Amino acid sequence: MNAAIAHSEPLYASLPGDIGISFEFFPPKTEKMAETLWESVRTLEPLQPDFVSVTYGAGGSTRERTHAAVQRIVEETSIPAAAHLTCVDATREEVDAVARQYWDSGIRHIVALRGDSSDPSGKYRPHPGGYENAAALIEGLLKIAPFEISTAAYPEKHPDSHDEAADLDNLKRKIDAGATRAITQFFFEPECFFRFRDKAAAHGIGAEIVPGIMPIMSFASVQRMSGLCGTAIPAWLETLFEGLDERPAARQLVAATVAAELCRRLYAGDVRKFHFYTLNRAELSYAICHLLGRRPGDTA
Repeated sequence: MNAAIAHSEPLYASLPGDIGISFEFFPPKTEKMAETLWESVRTLEPLQPDFVSVTYGAGGSTRERTHAAVQRIVEETSIPAAAHLTCVDATREEVDAVARQYWDSGIRHIVALRGDSSDPSGKYRPHPGGYENAAALIEGLLKIAPFEISTAAYPEKHPDSHDEAADLDNLKRKIDAGATRAITQFFFEPECFFRFRDKAAAHGIGAEIVPGIMPIMSFASVQRMSGLCGTAIPAWLETLFEGLDERPAARQLVAATVAAELCRRLYAGDVRKFHFYTLNRAELSYAICHLLGRRPGDTA
């Protein structure tokens, strides 16, 4: 029924903005990047997101910058902020100390992840004395304080998982350990998310699964990231971005159109929450939310 309505009514005009939104940023490396990040936060703040999150480098390599960015969001905006935390290259005591620091700073939401290996070989090995995986991390965090916890899901299977069943088993362990929701890795076909959502439900996973949306700012960068995380790039997408390397304005228009249409089709499939990977740039995500009917001051 919803799909029929989506195809019969004017494009986007009927979408009421009844969506939950969240945005992901990464900690800035320079003062100029910090200015860009803060401009993006301020641009997106009027949309009243459910939360924004700030990523965490392997082995805590961005620990102080992550904490500073999250702390500033907490202190200077009205947006609930979440900090990413991983298991990589740290003992349980070190991870627990970071979590306590977050709680003491007023941060109540953590995105708990296993994290990517800092080993050049790419093979993940648990740190001796550290948390073995994300499920163990979630259990440990909830012993420290009653955090709200988000975790990761992979519609096309995590590259380290043996098969889809093993990947779903791992997601269920994270949810059973106490995660509130799962946020997916980015993908480009709506059917990819719908298939995954159905498989997760059949696997006994009842928690909220939020699609992660990646507006394409650089096709080369997306190709690189997709190769690392196992995301398929459909041929039609590559064709759309062909010839736009030297035309950033045209590329941005195409990127907004593609991501908004993906979201519209997800909405037609009863998705009401979206998580945007902003890469610290606000305009694409803002435009997509606008097309979905979300306006400043709106809440789902």
